[in-house]
Amino acid sequence: MPNSEASEDSSTRRGASVVLACEVIGFLAIITLSWINELLGLPRLIFGSSHVGGWHESLLETAIVLLVAMPVVAQTRRLLARLHYLEEFPRLCAWCRKLHLNNEWVPVEQFLQRKFDTQISHGICPACRRGLALGPRQGA
Repeated sequence: MPNSEASEDSSTRRGASVVLACEVIGFLAIITLSWINELLGLPRLIFGSSHVGGWHESLLETAIVLLVAMPVVAQTRRLLARLHYLEEFPRLCAWCRKLHLNNEWVPVEQFLQRKFDTQISHGICPACRRGLALGPRQGA
């Protein structure tokens, strides 16, 4: 049981890392394209344009991309952390009240025993006891 939980946890974290890595690579690609454009003069090579930029133009573009990238990456990290937090919640079937554990739906008692190594004893709460005492009359 702990091994499958650890592998699910590591695969979730790995997935989050991949999302962040793709995001950072995308922003770095934009910055790289800006500098390649500046160094090689891509519009002039591709379209025969006479526009000649300067390194200051690429520096400004880099600053703008970084200003956009920083809050985007920070927000993505927050959202992924929140998603990871929510994925840790146990799922409970709304109809039969079984809990999802290791790709299997198990009764609450079995879930607690497996997950927390806890023995379960049954009883009756005061509200249910009152409900039983006020329940349907015998012989009516």
